[in-house]
Amino acid sequence: MSKLDKEERELLEAFEEGELKRVPDAEHTQQRHQQYAEAMFKKDARINIRLSSRDLRGLQKKALAEGIPYQTLVASILHKYVEGRLHED
Repeated sequence: MSKLDKEERELLEAFEEGELKRVPDAEHTQQRHQQYAEAMFKKDARINIRLSSRDLRGLQKKALAEGIPYQTLVASILHKYVEGRLHED
């Protein structure tokens, strides 16, 4: 069993002591997030883009650090931007 960090221990203790409560309308929230996830990972269109090899290497490095394929990272970035959850500085 892996060691838990402080926050994980606190959560586990709160759970074991019955201190955690479900949020109101948890089922609806869970269903909504499930739909978001399914929509995000539904791959029904294909695009081809050209970008610099430097940018591609940068994307590949970041994806490797996240443990995901770089195409998935690109799709995630684009999805967040379209949804308004990713903004330019």
